[in-house]
Amino acid sequence: MTADLESLARERGIKYFLISFSDLAGTARAKLVPASAIADMQRDGAGFAGFAAWLDMTPADPDILAVPDSSSVIQLPWKPEVAWVAADLRIDGHPLAQAPRSVLRAAMRRATEAGYELRTGVECEFFILSADGREIADVADRQTKPCYDQHALMRRYDLIAEICDAMHQLGWGPYQNDHEDANGQFEMNWQYADALTTADRHTFFKYMVRTLAEQRGLRATFMPKPFSHLTGNGCHVHVSLWDTRGTNLFADPAGKQDLSPLAAHFLGGVMHSAAALCAFTNPAVNSYRRINAPTTTSGATWSPNTITYGGNNRTHMVRIPAPGRFELRLPDGAANPYLLPAAILIVGLDGIAHGRSPGARHDENMYEASGSVDAAAKLPENLADALDAFEKSVVLTEGLGSRFTEAYLKHKRAEWRSYLGHVSPWETEHTLDC
Repeated sequence: MTADLESLARERGIKYFLISFSDLAGTARAKLVPASAIADMQRDGAGFAGFAAWLDMTPADPDILAVPDSSSVIQLPWKPEVAWVAADLRIDGHPLAQAPRSVLRAAMRRATEAGYELRTGVECEFFILSADGREIADVADRQTKPCYDQHALMRRYDLIAEICDAMHQLGWGPYQNDHEDANGQFEMNWQYADALTTADRHTFFKYMVRTLAEQRGLRATFMPKPFSHLTGNGCHVHVSLWDTRGTNLFADPAGKQDLSPLAAHFLGGVMHSAAALCAFTNPAVNSYRRINAPTTTSGATWSPNTITYGGNNRTHMVRIPAPGRFELRLPDGAANPYLLPAAILIVGLDGIAHGRSPGARHDENMYEASGSVDAAAKLPENLADALDAFEKSVVLTEGLGSRFTEAYLKHKRAEWRSYLGHVSPWETEHTLDC
Protein backbone atom coordinates (compact mmCIF):
# COMPACT_ATOMS: atom_id res chain seq x y z
CA MET A 1 0.00 0.00 0.00
CA THR A 2 1.11 3.56 -0.71
CA ALA A 3 2.05 5.42 2.46
CA ASP A 4 1.38 9.12 2.88
CA LEU A 5 4.89 10.57 3.02
CA GLU A 6 3.71 13.85 4.56
CA SER A 7 2.11 11.95 7.47
CA LEU A 8 5.14 9.71 7.74
CA ALA A 9 7.35 12.77 8.07
CA ARG A 10 5.27 14.09 10.96
CA GLU A 11 5.24 10.73 12.74
CA ARG A 12 8.99 10.15 12.45
CA GLY A 13 10.33 13.68 12.71
CA ILE A 14 11.60 13.71 9.13
CA LYS A 15 12.56 17.17 7.83
CA TYR A 16 13.89 16.25 4.39
CA PHE A 17 13.56 13.50 1.80
CA LEU A 18 16.29 12.44 -0.61
CA ILE A 19 14.31 11.53 -3.72
CA SER A 20 16.81 9.26 -5.44
CA PHE A 21 17.26 7.32 -8.67
CA SER A 22 20.06 5.38 -10.37
CA ASP A 23 21.12 6.21 -13.92
CA LEU A 24 22.70 3.93 -16.54
CA ALA A 25 26.16 4.49 -15.07
CA GLY A 26 24.92 3.40 -11.63
CA THR A 27 25.34 6.94 -10.31
CA ALA A 28 22.90 7.83 -7.54
CA ARG A 29 21.08 11.08 -8.39
CA ALA A 30 18.84 12.91 -5.94
CA LYS A 31 17.04 16.04 -4.87
CA LEU A 32 16.73 17.06 -1.23
CA VAL A 33 13.07 17.93 -0.71
CA PRO A 34 11.68 19.51 2.48
CA ALA A 35 8.91 17.54 4.16
CA SER A 36 6.59 20.52 3.64
CA ALA A 37 6.72 19.88 -0.13
CA ILE A 38 6.76 16.07 -0.18
CA ALA A 39 3.00 15.71 -0.77
CA ASP A 40 3.33 17.53 -4.09
CA MET A 41 6.34 15.41 -5.04
CA GLN A 42 4.53 12.21 -4.16
CA ARG A 43 1.63 13.24 -6.37
CA ASP A 44 3.49 14.81 -9.31
CA GLY A 45 7.13 13.77 -8.96
CA ALA A 46 10.31 15.82 -8.59
CA GLY A 47 11.52 17.31 -11.87
CA PHE A 48 14.95 16.52 -13.32
CA ALA A 49 16.63 17.41 -16.60
CA GLY A 50 17.34 13.96 -18.05
CA PHE A 51 20.33 15.15 -20.07
CA ALA A 52 22.12 16.02 -16.81
CA ALA A 53 22.32 12.32 -15.94
CA TRP A 54 23.41 9.26 -17.94
CA LEU A 55 20.00 8.44 -19.42
CA ASP A 56 20.59 8.96 -23.15
CA MET A 57 18.53 12.14 -23.34
CA THR A 58 19.09 15.59 -24.85
CA PRO A 59 18.64 19.12 -23.51
CA ALA A 60 15.55 19.37 -25.76
CA ASP A 61 13.74 16.53 -24.00
CA PRO A 62 11.03 17.36 -21.45
CA ASP A 63 11.68 16.94 -17.74
CA ILE A 64 11.69 13.50 -16.23
CA LEU A 65 9.61 13.22 -13.07
CA ALA A 66 10.96 11.16 -10.17
CA VAL A 67 7.95 9.78 -8.32
CA PRO A 68 8.97 8.54 -4.86
CA ASP A 69 8.05 4.94 -4.03
CA SER A 70 6.86 5.18 -0.43
CA SER A 71 7.45 1.46 0.16
CA SER A 72 11.20 2.08 -0.19
CA VAL A 73 11.60 4.83 2.46
CA ILE A 74 14.75 4.48 4.58
CA GLN A 75 15.28 6.94 7.42
CA LEU A 76 19.01 7.62 7.69
CA PRO A 77 20.14 6.00 10.98
CA TRP A 78 23.01 8.48 11.32
CA LYS A 79 20.82 11.49 10.40
CA PRO A 80 17.18 10.57 11.19
CA GLU A 81 15.84 13.95 10.13
CA VAL A 82 16.52 12.82 6.53
CA ALA A 83 14.83 9.93 4.72
CA TRP A 84 16.01 8.31 1.48
CA VAL A 85 13.36 7.14 -0.96
CA ALA A 86 13.81 5.39 -4.30
CA ALA A 87 11.96 6.98 -7.21
CA ASP A 88 10.40 5.68 -10.39
CA LEU A 89 11.15 7.88 -13.40
CA ARG A 90 8.35 8.98 -15.70
CA ILE A 91 8.21 11.10 -18.84
CA ASP A 92 5.04 12.37 -20.51
CA GLY A 93 3.03 10.23 -18.12
CA HIS A 94 4.84 6.97 -18.89
CA PRO A 95 7.70 5.06 -17.24
CA LEU A 96 11.11 6.07 -18.61
CA ALA A 97 11.99 2.86 -20.45
CA GLN A 98 15.75 3.17 -20.07
CA ALA A 99 15.71 3.95 -16.33
CA PRO A 100 17.25 1.01 -14.41
CA ARG A 101 14.45 0.74 -11.84
CA SER A 102 11.89 0.78 -14.66
CA VAL A 103 13.78 -2.03 -16.37
CA LEU A 104 13.69 -4.14 -13.21
CA ARG A 105 10.00 -3.43 -12.65
CA ALA A 106 9.21 -4.52 -16.22
CA ALA A 107 11.16 -7.77 -15.79
CA MET A 108 9.38 -8.45 -12.51
CA ARG A 109 5.99 -7.92 -14.19
CA ARG A 110 6.89 -10.60 -16.73
CA ALA A 111 7.75 -12.95 -13.88
CA THR A 112 4.54 -12.11 -12.03
CA GLU A 113 2.48 -12.87 -15.13
CA ALA A 114 4.09 -16.31 -15.19
CA GLY A 115 3.37 -16.80 -11.47
CA TYR A 116 6.93 -16.21 -10.22
CA GLU A 117 8.71 -13.89 -7.81
CA LEU A 118 12.48 -13.50 -7.95
CA ARG A 119 14.20 -13.30 -4.57
CA THR A 120 17.82 -12.28 -4.30
CA GLY A 121 20.53 -11.69 -1.75
CA VAL A 122 23.76 -9.86 -2.50
CA GLU A 123 27.23 -10.08 -0.98
CA CYS A 124 28.78 -6.63 -1.35
CA GLU A 125 32.55 -6.49 -0.99
CA PHE A 126 34.39 -3.20 -0.55
CA PHE A 127 37.80 -1.77 0.33
CA ILE A 128 38.49 0.83 3.01
CA LEU A 129 41.13 3.19 1.66
CA SER A 130 42.93 6.36 2.64
CA ALA A 131 41.01 9.55 1.96
CA ASP A 132 42.79 10.06 -1.37
CA GLY A 133 41.95 6.51 -2.45
CA ARG A 134 45.56 5.63 -3.21
CA GLU A 135 46.25 2.91 -0.63
CA ILE A 136 44.79 0.61 1.99
CA ALA A 137 43.88 2.72 5.01
CA ASP A 138 45.09 0.17 7.59
CA VAL A 139 48.89 0.06 7.26
CA ALA A 140 49.02 -2.94 9.63
CA ASP A 141 46.80 -5.03 7.33
CA ARG A 142 49.63 -6.90 5.56
CA GLN A 143 48.98 -10.63 5.83
CA THR A 144 49.43 -12.70 2.69
CA LYS A 145 46.15 -14.47 3.53
CA PRO A 146 44.20 -11.76 5.35
CA CYS A 147 40.73 -13.32 4.96
CA TYR A 148 38.87 -13.47 8.30
CA ASP A 149 41.81 -11.71 10.03
CA GLN A 150 40.39 -11.01 13.47
CA HIS A 151 42.77 -8.17 14.34
CA ALA A 152 42.26 -6.33 11.04
CA LEU A 153 38.50 -6.76 11.38
CA MET A 154 38.41 -5.35 14.90
CA ARG A 155 40.60 -2.39 13.99
CA ARG A 156 37.62 -1.35 11.82
CA TYR A 157 35.09 -2.25 14.53
CA ASP A 158 33.64 1.25 14.92
CA LEU A 159 32.80 1.59 11.23
CA ILE A 160 31.63 -1.99 10.65
CA ALA A 161 29.53 -2.00 13.82
CA GLU A 162 27.86 1.30 12.94
CA ILE A 163 26.89 -0.03 9.51
CA CYS A 164 25.66 -3.33 10.97
CA ASP A 165 23.70 -1.54 13.73
CA ALA A 166 22.09 0.61 11.05
CA MET A 167 20.98 -2.47 9.13
CA HIS A 168 19.52 -3.92 12.33
CA GLN A 169 17.64 -0.69 12.95
CA LEU A 170 16.29 -0.75 9.39
CA GLY A 171 15.06 -4.33 9.73
CA TRP A 172 17.33 -5.81 7.06
CA GLY A 173 18.39 -8.78 9.18
CA PRO A 174 22.20 -8.51 8.99
CA TYR A 175 23.84 -11.77 10.01
CA GLN A 176 27.61 -11.63 9.47
CA ASN A 177 30.50 -9.27 8.76
CA ASP A 178 34.04 -10.27 7.85
CA HIS A 179 37.43 -9.17 6.63
CA GLU A 180 37.66 -10.47 3.09
CA ASP A 181 40.44 -12.06 1.03
CA ALA A 182 42.27 -8.84 0.17
CA ASN A 183 44.06 -6.49 2.53
CA GLY A 184 41.67 -3.69 3.48
CA GLN A 185 38.64 -5.53 2.10
CA PHE A 186 35.37 -6.30 3.90
CA GLU A 187 32.01 -7.94 3.29
CA MET A 188 28.71 -7.47 5.13
CA ASN A 189 25.65 -9.67 4.66
CA TRP A 190 21.94 -9.17 5.22
CA GLN A 191 18.86 -11.30 4.56
CA TYR A 192 17.52 -11.88 1.07
CA ALA A 193 14.21 -10.40 -0.13
CA ASP A 194 12.25 -9.83 -3.31
CA ALA A 195 14.48 -8.49 -6.08
CA LEU A 196 13.24 -4.88 -5.96
CA THR A 197 13.63 -4.60 -2.19
CA THR A 198 17.15 -6.05 -2.40
CA ALA A 199 18.04 -3.65 -5.25
CA ASP A 200 16.87 -0.64 -3.22
CA ARG A 201 18.80 -1.85 -0.18
CA HIS A 202 21.87 -2.57 -2.31
CA THR A 203 21.75 1.00 -3.62
CA PHE A 204 21.35 2.47 -0.15
CA PHE A 205 24.04 0.19 1.31
CA LYS A 206 26.67 1.57 -1.05
CA TYR A 207 25.64 5.12 -0.17
CA MET A 208 25.70 4.32 3.55
CA VAL A 209 29.11 2.63 3.52
CA ARG A 210 30.71 5.46 1.56
CA THR A 211 29.13 8.13 3.75
CA LEU A 212 30.06 6.59 7.09
CA ALA A 213 33.61 5.95 5.85
CA GLU A 214 33.93 9.58 4.74
CA GLN A 215 32.86 10.74 8.19
CA ARG A 216 35.96 8.98 9.53
CA GLY A 217 38.32 10.51 6.97
CA LEU A 218 38.36 7.29 4.92
CA ARG A 219 37.19 6.27 1.49
CA ALA A 220 35.19 3.14 0.68
CA THR A 221 35.26 1.71 -2.84
CA PHE A 222 33.29 -1.05 -4.56
CA MET A 223 35.54 -0.81 -7.63
CA PRO A 224 35.96 -4.32 -9.11
CA LYS A 225 39.77 -4.40 -9.05
CA PRO A 226 41.45 -1.40 -7.40
CA PHE A 227 44.78 -3.24 -6.88
CA SER A 228 46.25 -5.66 -9.42
CA HIS A 229 47.89 -7.92 -6.80
CA LEU A 230 44.82 -8.25 -4.55
CA THR A 231 41.49 -10.02 -4.87
CA GLY A 232 38.80 -7.85 -6.46
CA ASN A 233 35.40 -6.75 -5.17
CA GLY A 234 32.72 -9.25 -6.05
CA CYS A 235 28.99 -8.82 -5.62
CA HIS A 236 27.81 -12.43 -5.59
CA VAL A 237 24.06 -12.88 -6.02
CA HIS A 238 22.04 -15.67 -4.43
CA VAL A 239 19.03 -16.46 -6.61
CA SER A 240 15.74 -18.29 -6.03
CA LEU A 241 12.28 -18.21 -7.62
CA TRP A 242 9.08 -18.39 -5.56
CA ASP A 243 5.38 -18.74 -6.31
CA THR A 244 2.51 -16.57 -5.06
CA ARG A 245 1.93 -18.88 -2.08
CA GLY A 246 5.47 -18.37 -0.79
CA THR A 247 6.85 -21.72 -1.99
CA ASN A 248 10.47 -21.87 -3.10
CA LEU A 249 10.27 -23.29 -6.62
CA PHE A 250 14.02 -23.92 -6.73
CA ALA A 251 13.76 -26.51 -3.94
CA ASP A 252 13.50 -30.08 -5.22
CA PRO A 253 10.07 -31.39 -4.14
CA ALA A 254 11.45 -34.91 -3.95
CA GLY A 255 14.28 -33.72 -1.72
CA LYS A 256 16.85 -35.63 -3.74
CA GLN A 257 18.58 -32.90 -5.71
CA ASP A 258 20.06 -29.51 -4.81
CA LEU A 259 17.87 -27.80 -7.43
CA SER A 260 14.42 -28.54 -8.82
CA PRO A 261 13.89 -29.17 -12.57
CA LEU A 262 12.52 -25.60 -12.86
CA ALA A 263 15.67 -24.25 -11.19
CA ALA A 264 17.82 -26.28 -13.57
CA HIS A 265 16.09 -24.67 -16.55
CA PHE A 266 16.48 -21.20 -15.00
CA LEU A 267 20.18 -21.95 -14.49
CA GLY A 268 20.28 -23.24 -18.07
CA GLY A 269 19.15 -19.80 -19.21
CA VAL A 270 21.94 -18.16 -17.18
CA MET A 271 24.54 -20.49 -18.68
CA HIS A 272 23.17 -20.02 -22.21
CA SER A 273 23.40 -16.20 -22.02
CA ALA A 274 26.41 -15.89 -19.68
CA ALA A 275 28.67 -13.99 -22.07
CA ALA A 276 25.95 -11.42 -22.83
CA LEU A 277 25.04 -11.26 -19.14
CA CYS A 278 28.55 -9.95 -18.43
CA ALA A 279 27.47 -6.58 -19.86
CA PHE A 280 25.49 -6.21 -16.61
CA THR A 281 27.31 -8.37 -14.09
CA ASN A 282 30.65 -6.84 -15.10
CA PRO A 283 29.78 -3.45 -16.63
CA ALA A 284 33.04 -1.53 -16.23
CA VAL A 285 36.35 -1.54 -18.08
CA ASN A 286 37.97 -2.43 -14.74
CA SER A 287 35.62 -5.42 -14.28
CA TYR A 288 37.81 -7.49 -16.60
CA ARG A 289 40.81 -7.07 -14.32
CA ARG A 290 38.86 -9.20 -11.81
CA ILE A 291 37.47 -12.06 -13.92
CA ASN A 292 39.95 -14.21 -15.85
CA ALA A 293 42.59 -12.70 -13.54
CA PRO A 294 46.01 -14.14 -12.71
CA THR A 295 46.59 -15.49 -9.20
CA THR A 296 46.64 -12.84 -6.49
CA THR A 297 48.82 -12.50 -3.39
CA SER A 298 46.46 -14.68 -1.33
CA GLY A 299 46.79 -17.56 -3.79
CA ALA A 300 43.39 -17.36 -5.52
CA THR A 301 41.29 -14.67 -7.20
CA TRP A 302 37.96 -16.14 -6.00
CA SER A 303 36.48 -14.97 -9.31
CA PRO A 304 35.34 -17.06 -12.30
CA ASN A 305 37.47 -17.92 -15.30
CA THR A 306 34.97 -20.14 -17.14
CA ILE A 307 31.23 -20.47 -17.83
CA THR A 308 30.75 -23.46 -15.55
CA TYR A 309 28.74 -24.46 -12.51
CA GLY A 310 29.37 -26.84 -9.64
CA GLY A 311 28.23 -27.78 -6.17
CA ASN A 312 29.65 -26.07 -3.11
CA ASN A 313 32.73 -25.09 -5.07
CA ARG A 314 33.86 -21.46 -5.31
CA THR A 315 36.01 -21.89 -8.42
CA HIS A 316 32.99 -21.89 -10.77
CA MET A 317 30.86 -19.12 -12.19
CA VAL A 318 27.85 -20.62 -10.42
CA ARG A 319 27.96 -22.36 -7.04
CA ILE A 320 25.14 -24.39 -5.51
CA PRO A 321 25.89 -23.95 -1.79
CA ALA A 322 22.65 -25.45 -0.48
CA PRO A 323 19.31 -26.80 -1.75
CA GLY A 324 16.84 -24.26 -3.16
CA ARG A 325 19.17 -21.56 -4.46
CA PHE A 326 22.30 -20.92 -6.47
CA GLU A 327 25.02 -18.30 -6.16
CA LEU A 328 26.11 -16.41 -9.26
CA ARG A 329 29.71 -15.44 -8.54
CA LEU A 330 30.20 -13.45 -11.72
CA PRO A 331 28.97 -9.96 -10.65
CA ASP A 332 31.31 -7.33 -9.23
CA GLY A 333 30.97 -4.11 -7.28
CA ALA A 334 30.33 -2.01 -10.40
CA ALA A 335 27.07 -3.83 -11.19
CA ASN A 336 23.99 -1.59 -11.24
CA PRO A 337 21.76 -2.83 -8.37
CA TYR A 338 18.65 -2.72 -10.60
CA LEU A 339 20.01 -3.92 -13.94
CA LEU A 340 21.80 -6.86 -12.32
CA PRO A 341 18.66 -8.72 -11.13
CA ALA A 342 16.68 -7.60 -14.19
CA ALA A 343 19.17 -9.24 -16.56
CA ILE A 344 19.40 -12.40 -14.43
CA LEU A 345 15.61 -12.68 -14.36
CA ILE A 346 15.28 -12.21 -18.13
CA VAL A 347 17.78 -14.95 -18.99
CA GLY A 348 16.36 -17.23 -16.31
CA LEU A 349 12.80 -16.88 -17.61
CA ASP A 350 14.13 -17.63 -21.08
CA GLY A 351 15.71 -20.80 -19.71
CA ILE A 352 12.37 -21.89 -18.25
CA ALA A 353 10.42 -21.00 -21.40
CA HIS A 354 12.77 -23.00 -23.64
CA GLY A 355 13.60 -25.81 -21.23
CA ARG A 356 17.30 -25.00 -21.43
CA SER A 357 19.76 -27.40 -19.84
CA PRO A 358 22.62 -26.02 -17.72
CA GLY A 359 24.88 -28.75 -19.10
CA ALA A 360 27.20 -30.94 -17.08
CA ARG A 361 28.01 -30.09 -13.50
CA HIS A 362 31.73 -29.78 -12.73
CA ASP A 363 33.16 -30.49 -9.31
CA GLU A 364 36.87 -30.07 -10.00
CA ASN A 365 38.98 -27.06 -9.01
CA MET A 366 38.76 -24.86 -12.10
CA TYR A 367 41.81 -22.89 -11.01
CA GLU A 368 43.95 -26.03 -11.36
CA ALA A 369 42.16 -28.39 -13.78
CA SER A 370 43.91 -27.17 -16.93
CA GLY A 371 42.22 -29.65 -19.27
CA SER A 372 38.76 -28.78 -17.99
CA VAL A 373 39.51 -25.08 -18.15
CA ASP A 374 40.67 -25.36 -21.75
CA ALA A 375 37.51 -27.23 -22.73
CA ALA A 376 35.06 -24.96 -20.90
CA ALA A 377 33.38 -21.95 -22.49
CA LYS A 378 35.22 -18.73 -21.78
CA LEU A 379 34.04 -15.47 -20.28
CA PRO A 380 34.53 -12.24 -22.27
CA GLU A 381 38.03 -10.82 -21.97
CA ASN A 382 36.99 -7.16 -21.94
CA LEU A 383 34.00 -4.84 -21.87
CA ALA A 384 33.83 -4.55 -25.66
CA ASP A 385 33.48 -8.33 -26.02
CA ALA A 386 30.71 -8.37 -23.42
CA LEU A 387 28.85 -5.56 -25.18
CA ASP A 388 29.16 -7.40 -28.49
CA ALA A 389 27.68 -10.49 -26.88
CA PHE A 390 24.82 -8.44 -25.42
CA GLU A 391 24.09 -6.75 -28.73
CA LYS A 392 23.86 -10.17 -30.42
CA SER A 393 21.68 -11.66 -27.67
CA VAL A 394 18.04 -11.79 -28.75
CA VAL A 395 17.15 -13.01 -25.26
CA LEU A 396 18.48 -9.89 -23.51
CA THR A 397 17.90 -7.20 -26.14
CA GLU A 398 14.25 -8.18 -26.56
CA GLY A 399 13.77 -8.99 -22.89
CA LEU A 400 15.15 -5.67 -21.66
CA GLY A 401 13.56 -3.63 -24.44
CA SER A 402 14.82 -1.77 -27.50
CA ARG A 403 14.89 1.69 -25.93
CA PHE A 404 16.94 0.51 -22.99
CA THR A 405 19.25 -1.54 -25.21
CA GLU A 406 19.92 1.44 -27.46
CA ALA A 407 20.65 3.73 -24.52
CA TYR A 408 22.82 1.25 -22.64
CA LEU A 409 24.95 0.26 -25.61
CA LYS A 410 25.44 3.90 -26.58
CA HIS A 411 26.61 4.78 -23.07
CA LYS A 412 28.87 1.77 -22.63
CA ARG A 413 30.40 1.98 -26.12
CA ALA A 414 31.33 5.60 -25.35
CA GLU A 415 32.91 4.48 -22.09
CA TRP A 416 35.00 1.89 -23.95
CA ARG A 417 36.12 4.43 -26.55
CA SER A 418 37.10 6.84 -23.79
CA TYR A 419 39.22 4.13 -22.19
CA LEU A 420 40.94 3.34 -25.50
CA GLY A 421 41.80 7.02 -25.88
CA HIS A 422 44.05 7.03 -22.81
CA VAL A 423 47.68 5.95 -22.68
CA SER A 424 48.41 3.83 -19.60
CA PRO A 425 51.63 3.85 -17.52
CA TRP A 426 52.17 0.21 -18.60
CA GLU A 427 52.26 1.23 -22.26
CA THR A 428 54.73 3.98 -21.56
CA GLU A 429 56.96 1.69 -19.49
CA HIS A 430 57.04 -1.06 -22.10
CA THR A 431 57.02 0.84 -25.40
CA LEU A 432 58.65 4.21 -24.81
CA ASP A 433 61.93 2.87 -26.21
CA CYS A 434 60.53 0.50 -28.80
